[in-house]
Amino acid sequence: MKIEFNNIAVIGAGAMGRGIAQIAAQAGSQVCLFDTVAASVDKSIADLAVVWDKQVAKGKLTPEQAAAYKNRLTPCSELSQLAHCDAVVEAIVERLDVKQSVFKQLEAVVSPQCVLATNTSSLSVTAIAAGLKHPERFAGYHFFNPVPLMKVVEVITGLKTSKTVCERLVQYASQMGHTPVSASDTPGFIVNHAGRAYGTEALRIVSEGIADFATIDAILKDQVGFKLGPFELMDLTALDVSHPVMESVYRQYYDEPRYRPSVITAQRLAGGVLGRKTGEGFYPYVDGTQIKPAQPPVPSVAELPPVWVSPRATRRAELLQLLKNLGAKIETGQSPSMQALTIVAPLGFDVTTVAVVERYDPSRTVGIDMLIDDAATKRRVLMTNPATRHDMLDAAHALFAKDGKAVSVIRDSGGFVTQRVVAAIVNIASDICQQQICSPADLETAVTLGLGYPHGPLALGDLLGPTNVLEVLFNMQTVYGDPRYRPSPWLRRRGAIGLSLTHVET
Repeated sequence: MKIEFNNIAVIGAGAMGRGIAQIAAQAGSQVCLFDTVAASVDKSIADLAVVWDKQVAKGKLTPEQAAAYKNRLTPCSELSQLAHCDAVVEAIVERLDVKQSVFKQLEAVVSPQCVLATNTSSLSVTAIAAGLKHPERFAGYHFFNPVPLMKVVEVITGLKTSKTVCERLVQYASQMGHTPVSASDTPGFIVNHAGRAYGTEALRIVSEGIADFATIDAILKDQVGFKLGPFELMDLTALDVSHPVMESVYRQYYDEPRYRPSVITAQRLAGGVLGRKTGEGFYPYVDGTQIKPAQPPVPSVAELPPVWVSPRATRRAELLQLLKNLGAKIETGQSPSMQALTIVAPLGFDVTTVAVVERYDPSRTVGIDMLIDDAATKRRVLMTNPATRHDMLDAAHALFAKDGKAVSVIRDSGGFVTQRVVAAIVNIASDICQQQICSPADLETAVTLGLGYPHGPLALGDLLGPTNVLEVLFNMQTVYGDPRYRPSPWLRRRGAIGLSLTHVET
């Protein structure tokens, strides 16, 4: 297959630039690697030679292939050496003025046919191209770190970008072994936009005193299947990276409530508590190993009270069967007896609201999250209200832990933990589609490859039911009165007519 770009230049010899240079050389392009610090170029080329030699030693490359890759890499110390290039990919500091200056200089050097691309993760592609004479040949080309392992690249169309330029970049991404996804030039593009809900909603839950960092991480991993909890993830990426992105997307969308950052991360960033790399984040680290707090023990209860289940409980039949399997004494009257533990399972509402509206004794009322089928989760989550008695909570905890499944207890919240976070993820993803930032298919691909979610956000919405997600959002909006939880029109319409969120419109 003919390579799309025979000669390319990569501007910036840091981790991103080195990774892009590696996969470009492996694809068959001659690569000029440029940096204002010549030593950085030499180090990156030497590092790549070591990478390829190791692959030879492991039998993943032949010596001839490694030699060919090395021969395709050329160090460059002057921009004037890039005149012959078919494409230039910039991967330097995230500063608009610096990027604009570099591309103005490049435009005076390269041919009119040369494609110019920026690896920016947070700046406007249109703004970077604003000073160019030929902005139509300029596009975003956003790779993820580490480039050789993260197999997705966002191809971003600026306001004046030529369709042909993006088509060529899409083809080239495929030739480099990556999966291209196409996006319009909007804050956060696809991945950084779709990923806003996971961390910010978890931070909001902490800020309300609902649960601690470790409990939230455990719930989202065990109930939904995320590989890392939001606080583990922020510790890995480090707050000096993740918090500025939160603020950037929020400000670029003119303080849209759905993307509101948290004072928790702002304070920790100011205090230098950044995560794994500083040895202290949301978790402490010893020699790079995360130290997790011990799980609270299951209470010892001599005799469990009878249990009465609200007729409005989510998945009531499954909940009753679960209680039966656990050996509970289930009451079947129209209302609970004075001795009964009352179990509710709301969507979006808090236990307090349910107890008041349905006229239950709040001191004996405990909530359980039944959004996801119990058989599909590794953890059950119970929720108290401010009046819940300790003996009733202990009884509920002991009962639901009888079969050995992990149980977490949280304080009262509209939407528990999983409901809140998942609904926010689905809602933002729906609005990305509503804004036509990308296709639903590219959204699903970008999020699963770029963020490692167990499902694409739209598929996750379909799995749990769009009407359920809508109910969570509507009820949370009632509880909190916050426009953050207003449902996207995309989600509302599909939920109303029972249409799959991944359905392709005609």
